Amino acid sequence: MLPYGHQSIDEDDISAVVEVLRSDWITQGSKVDEFESELAKYCGVKYAVAMSSGTAGLHAACSVVGLKGFEAITTPLTFAATSNAVVYCGGKPIFADIKDDTLNIDTREIKKNITMMTKAIIPVDFAGQPADMDEIMKIAHDNDCVVIEDACHALGAEYRGRKVGGIADMTVFSFHPVKHITTGEGGMVVTNNKKYYKRLKEFRSHGIVRGTRIGEPWYNPIVELGYNYRITDFQCALGISQLNKLDKFILRRREIAERYNKAFANIDNIIILVEKEHNRSVYHLYVIQFKIGRDEIFKRLRANNIGVQVHYLPVHLHPFYQKNFGYKKGDCLIAERYYQQAITLPLFPSMREEDVEDVIKSIAKVVGYY
Repeated sequence: MLPYGHQSIDEDDISAVVEVLRSDWITQGSKVDEFESELAKYCGVKYAVAMSSGTAGLHAACSVVGLKGFEAITTPLTFAATSNAVVYCGGKPIFADIKDDTLNIDTREIKKNITMMTKAIIPVDFAGQPADMDEIMKIAHDNDCVVIEDACHALGAEYRGRKVGGIADMTVFSFHPVKHITTGEGGMVVTNNKKYYKRLKEFRSHGIVRGTRIGEPWYNPIVELGYNYRITDFQCALGISQLNKLDKFILRRREIAERYNKAFANIDNIIILVEKEHNRSVYHLYVIQFKIGRDEIFKRLRANNIGVQVHYLPVHLHPFYQKNFGYKKGDCLIAERYYQQAITLPLFPSMREEDVEDVIKSIAKVVGYY
């Protein structure tokens, strides 16, 4: 079965990890600092804090904002970790529907949902295409909100000539194996705000603040409730090695996406996601929509060993969110329509040309069924 996503690990990556495993430090050592520094440099930001996962990064960012008793506006079209992080912090996620063309959060819907209780806006760069960050930042500024960009799909993406990471107040990345680079599990929060940076570092390590009393190195108090969200040195060694190949990985993803776009552009039953002129998508996912027959097409592709998937069940339709927050079908109509039509196709850097061709031929075959 050809999967929809897969890590790309080579001997350089393996050697980097083995070198750390043979060293004195395998938990929090110099490789953590190096990885943070290199990724901050890549994104053009001042600070980066490595975490045990992208979810941990989202939780940390929401905690720094302080959402208890407040609302955070986000998109329903995301992995539930985005809104779960709001709930972890005692906040209420408010779902604003998406735009048809980008599948990202609709800024008009953000404006409709802003209230005096809104403390954060959390856009998601769905599938690797940046959200409308200029407009989102303006809305946030006008309403005294913090913007946490969930860029777990979008490391290396560009918005109006700027790398994702340096636009929002905080930006979160993920290094899960299907993402652009991997540390196994892992994540990163980047920011230009020194206050956020210091609090993020404390949060990932139980809320402990070290070195607060001169001459008493043993005095390491917990000043805020934190978590053990630390990442290891050997994971960061893998991350550094992977980061060196990121641009190559992105180039290959874009090559495959262009092949798909060309193949599917004139098929009546298929809606493709077109990259905006001012964006440079990094195609974490390649999603298409079928106007009719999605369920049967999904089954037939799986039967042909094409490991398609659906990203995602809109968050407001999850039983947890319906039970605890009163959301229901019909609340976000565009996201719901997309979900009924969507399929994610295989796309990852190590796909062979024959794999790409197999996907294209399989799509043509099953569409011909209708």
